[in-house]
Amino acid sequence: MSLTVDPSAVKVYTVNGEASGSSSSLPDWLTRKREAKGKGKRVIREHIEGTVELIQHFDFPEASNKVKTTRDGHHAIATGTYKPQIKTWDLDQLSLKFERHTDAENVDFVMLSDDWTKSIHLQNDRSVELHTQGGFHYRTRIPRFGRALAYHFPSCDALFAASGPEIYRLNLDQGRFLSPLILQGEGGEGIAGVNVIDINPAHQLFGFGVEGNGTVEFWDPRSRSRVGILHLPRDRLMPINSFPKAALPGVDDGTQPAQLSVTALSSRADGLSYAVGTSTGHTLLYDIRSARHTAIKDQGYGLPVKNVSWIEGGSRMAGEGYVLSADKKVIKIWNRNSPEVNFTSITPANDLNDVHHVPGSGLLLLANEGIKMTSYFVPQLGPAPKWCSFLENLTEEMEDQTTRTAYQDFKFVDRNELTKLGLDRLVGTPALKPYMHGYFVSLELYDAARVIANPYAYAEHRERMVQEKMEKMAETRIRSRKNTAAAAVKVNKALAEKLKKEEARMRKHEERKAKRAHVQPEEDTMEVDKEGDEEETPAQGAAGLLSDPRFAAVFQDPEFEVDQNTREYALLNPSSVTQRQSRDPGRPRAKTAVEEEEEESDKASSDPLSESEDESEDNKNGSESEDSDNAGELWQDNIRARIAARDSGIEQGRAARAARAAAPRREPKVRLVPLQAQNDTGGHGVDKNATFGQRRSQPGPKDKSRASTGRDSSVRHTVGGGLEVTFIPKTSSSGNDYDDDELGSGPAGKKGGKGAVKRKGVESFGAGMERGGEDPDHEMSETEREGRTKRRQGMRSGSKNTFRRM
Repeated sequence: MSLTVDPSAVKVYTVNGEASGSSSSLPDWLTRKREAKGKGKRVIREHIEGTVELIQHFDFPEASNKVKTTRDGHHAIATGTYKPQIKTWDLDQLSLKFERHTDAENVDFVMLSDDWTKSIHLQNDRSVELHTQGGFHYRTRIPRFGRALAYHFPSCDALFAASGPEIYRLNLDQGRFLSPLILQGEGGEGIAGVNVIDINPAHQLFGFGVEGNGTVEFWDPRSRSRVGILHLPRDRLMPINSFPKAALPGVDDGTQPAQLSVTALSSRADGLSYAVGTSTGHTLLYDIRSARHTAIKDQGYGLPVKNVSWIEGGSRMAGEGYVLSADKKVIKIWNRNSPEVNFTSITPANDLNDVHHVPGSGLLLLANEGIKMTSYFVPQLGPAPKWCSFLENLTEEMEDQTTRTAYQDFKFVDRNELTKLGLDRLVGTPALKPYMHGYFVSLELYDAARVIANPYAYAEHRERMVQEKMEKMAETRIRSRKNTAAAAVKVNKALAEKLKKEEARMRKHEERKAKRAHVQPEEDTMEVDKEGDEEETPAQGAAGLLSDPRFAAVFQDPEFEVDQNTREYALLNPSSVTQRQSRDPGRPRAKTAVEEEEEESDKASSDPLSESEDESEDNKNGSESEDSDNAGELWQDNIRARIAARDSGIEQGRAARAARAAAPRREPKVRLVPLQAQNDTGGHGVDKNATFGQRRSQPGPKDKSRASTGRDSSVRHTVGGGLEVTFIPKTSSSGNDYDDDELGSGPAGKKGGKGAVKRKGVESFGAGMERGGEDPDHEMSETEREGRTKRRQGMRSGSKNTFRRM
């Protein structure tokens, strides 16, 4: 036994078949019953204990067509397929009594007796079968395919509605067919067929629901003639400009308006009220004394109404006059006085074929397109029948328990939350049930995993609640008025400061420009175009960017924060990155010698007139030398002011040049080596312009100078106060000076002695014989030099060591 999912609605219990709405709202794994075959005893016991089947074997191999109960209330009879068969259940025993097979599928049947023993059946092959207690009794045929069947007990006439205007009558007392009732319609138009027959239980008036023209014809069985016709409101029921699909091209091309048909008809026991179901999914209530409907109900799906019935007795609520209307998708029970509100709505798991309400109770029997037939019990609609009175106790026990929905034992989590809880390793195991974009996990397992993943969940929740309460209390405090624009800036503060500085700078510029325009005489001012004043200045644009709500997210949303450490930012803003690096005290950058020389040369070669004009402009205007054309405005030229400024600038330029001439001129530090070597024969020192090879080839100083100085050196004082020292490097690490004339003399010159100097490139062999080496007296020309000793030609060059000493 299962209950509806919505606890606030009228409780509907499923006592047979699949639960209401299980095909659409619940997952398949939650409603699918496990097969008991091949399972253990525990599984079989759980399946039996957890399932309530009110009537055993209440099913058909494929589908069921019609279901009814006998008037004595002890048996239920249903027809179904496949194979076409009739089944009878003994309701006192809640089990199947017998089943019979037929040659054709059943369309409709009527119980002729108060019990199950006599019945008449209309088959889909135009045959009519009579069944008795012993089985099949008699078969006959009607001229057309039948659609509905009814039995008039006073005259023993069986009425058959077919695909035509005739209503065939078979008298079971005489055992023969009587003349049929022919429906003429309004104005004698043709009738395609009759869908339903109703016989009023109070005055036995025949009601026929006609196909196509949307009418209900009432006939008197005594005169066998029509006594009235009821027209349905076609304009109210049919949609505007509705046309059917073309059935037969060339014959029925679909240009005719869609037809309105009556598909269900039921009369109330009071003899005055009728309920009419249409092919558009509407149910209309009529009083037989009026041609205007008293209520209208829309099923909502636009499908033909299959069943309409009045629910009488059983409870105080049912006594108010409830109506049951059903199409193949939904069953709706509603009050005839307020059709806009549903008493309850039931959506079966399978398409519906027939609904039967057990009189005086709240039990509904359904024939559907599924294997199992369905039964619903609605306690508020009426009590349980006598043969299943135990349902009352079961429902009372379930109402006393806590209401539990289908999802209460499970928790739905997505993949991200599953990873946070550390349960992603359980993917693919029975502990996780995949559903949509996540999984269903047992509620107990979810609670345990959440506590393990975050043991301080309660403390965090408590702290969060306290913080929210404190913030709520702080809202009542008196606050000072703050700058809303500054408070709104949460990210990109550097950009906001830049915009503010730009705004302040442009504001000052506008003030200075207005002040200059006010000071200048009006007669000297040239007339210029003022269109630039009407345009928006950059300052106004910068201010608008901070206050414009369209760009509020740039200064509030962290997603728009500019990361200045990324490579993309450096490529787009190279100057900003360079300035930020230069401001870093850990990495100071000094000017190179070339940059200093270029700076000096630029200063020395500058135009005196331009210098004077620039200096005069700088001295006069100061910070006001900024370009005034930023906002698109033309510069207001004052000729007289320019002439005066030029004259004063010339005088100032002359004074500046005189001051620079009196000051000592700074010489560049770069020493350039000439292309050709110069010999200095007049001085004692070595020529500073000579190359290293020329200096190497010069003869060394005398011994007395060596004794006085201790080394060969030449000292020269430069003009700037510097000191240049030129020396001859040593040829060995022995500490003794090397001289070609003294190789054989002295202790260091002894052959084979300790400390003997070995010349580079000289190989000694034999008794005092040598091979290799160079002649120190021979000076190599530029063409003989190779490798590092050869000078560069055709260009200016400088010693690398010279730049290193700078």
